Amino acid sequence: MLYQAYQAHSDVLTPIRLMAHAARGFLTQPWPLIGDHPVVRGAAAACELVSRAGMSHSRPDFGIAETRVGDRLARITEEAVARHPFCTLLHFAKDIPVEQPRVLIVAPMSGHFSTLLRGTVEAMLPDHDVYITDWVNARNVPLFYGRFDLDDFIDLVADFVHLLGPGCHVVAVCQPAVPVMAAVSLMAASGDPAQPATMTLMGGPIDTRRNPTQVNQLATSRPIEWFERNVIETVPTRYPGAFRRVYPGFLQLAGFMTMNLDRHVSAHFDLFKHLVRGDGDSAEATRVFYDEYMSVMDLPADFYLQTIKRVFQDFALPHGTLESRGRPVEPRAIEKTALMTIEGEKDDICAVGQTLAAHELCAGIPQSRRAHHLQPHVGHYGVFNGRRWRTEIYPKLRDFIRANG
Repeated sequence: MLYQAYQAHSDVLTPIRLMAHAARGFLTQPWPLIGDHPVVRGAAAACELVSRAGMSHSRPDFGIAETRVGDRLARITEEAVARHPFCTLLHFAKDIPVEQPRVLIVAPMSGHFSTLLRGTVEAMLPDHDVYITDWVNARNVPLFYGRFDLDDFIDLVADFVHLLGPGCHVVAVCQPAVPVMAAVSLMAASGDPAQPATMTLMGGPIDTRRNPTQVNQLATSRPIEWFERNVIETVPTRYPGAFRRVYPGFLQLAGFMTMNLDRHVSAHFDLFKHLVRGDGDSAEATRVFYDEYMSVMDLPADFYLQTIKRVFQDFALPHGTLESRGRPVEPRAIEKTALMTIEGEKDDICAVGQTLAAHELCAGIPQSRRAHHLQPHVGHYGVFNGRRWRTEIYPKLRDFIRANG
């Protein structure tokens, strides 16, 4: 019923938002005498905020047209090299011949689309041949494709690593840290020749017992049955994935926003002031961020519930009890893959120490092939986006891949 209520609310607001958008267009015309009047600019700003008061359920474009490789400009083409009902393996292909390390970025299967990692991709493109997991909104996956759970995620990571071939590099951003470590552990235990050269875990919940955050505390405060009863919904009949059980993206976004509500309110108030003053650059930066942040996707219920249970309640990976399709996940089996972990000092989703725990579990990796970086002054999103990611974090990741390629 919650999904239906949300949809009805969205349907009611849609014409209001469209009218506000049209009114803003009318008010921002260069009308003689009144076009630049503060009252008119204020009304246009108010209309814009009303028109933006909602969520999108469509994936934004990556919009990466080119990158610079050395002294040459390379044009970028997005190529789908593998397709799965729940995910596309996307390749950012360059139009010039260049030999670079192949990197698989495993984006989080969360309430946001993989385009949230646009800044991650942009920074890595000049030096790497970049691929990314582009997850599909579960409400658009027809029911006849079946379920998708944590074991399917682990298998899919291994499949993509095989596709890229021996010597590739894997970068897991946030939530995928656990399934990526599980996939690499299983490949190592079986002596798989396609084991990746490096595995980088960025702000991932390897051991959420360490410095538990609000997110971690919520996951352990209620039994798994509570989550199944209260946050799992059925996709309405108007969508291709009708009747599929999902964890709606709008619920996850609501949870994230309430954690930092003052910050989001302040950002929109600042947007209003920028629009009234005519500060287009500042206004555009806020628009770009929230266009991405307010684009949400639904998660398959099985994947969400298993992640809550195994990762956040049972602590299965650090306890040594994690299994995938009856196969024990043993990180100590990893010997050939170098390990790097990255954390943000102010991360309020995956706190300091939770990703670092990977080093204790991966006891088989020589110390000379390990690295850890704690980035001061950044929160969760600053680990993989923004100025400090580009200028301070990424250079260390690039050098680690070069040293262990």
